[in-house]
Amino acid sequence: QVQLVESGGGLVQAGGSLRLSCAASRSILVMNAMSWYRYRQAPGKQRELVATVTRAGTTNYADSVKGRFTISRDNAKNTVYLQMNSLKSEDTAVYYCTALMGRESYWGQGTQVTISS
Repeated sequence: QVQLVESGGGLVQAGGSLRLSCAASRSILVMNAMSWYRYRQAPGKQRELVATVTRAGTTNYADSVKGRFTISRDNAKNTVYLQMNSLKSEDTAVYYCTALMGRESYWGQGTQVTISS
């Protein structure tokens, strides 16, 4: 098993930046992939896969965040980051860190990100 703890959320003005952190309870090198998802509160909005970094270091992003968000990891700290720049009101959501280890998927508790216009 692995526990994930997110931090770094908060309230920021549109155009600003935030960096989310996800600290894992064990080495992230054993994870097949680590990702950030978000749930937006707007009606009809569903879960969205924001960014993924694989064990090999390959990264993928949702079209909605390409060029603005960057996922990275610090293997020594067992931590994955999501650097979010040029934030927009539509980025307001609860952001969750996930880890895929074997066939098991683990989720953090989420961190709220609110963008004010």
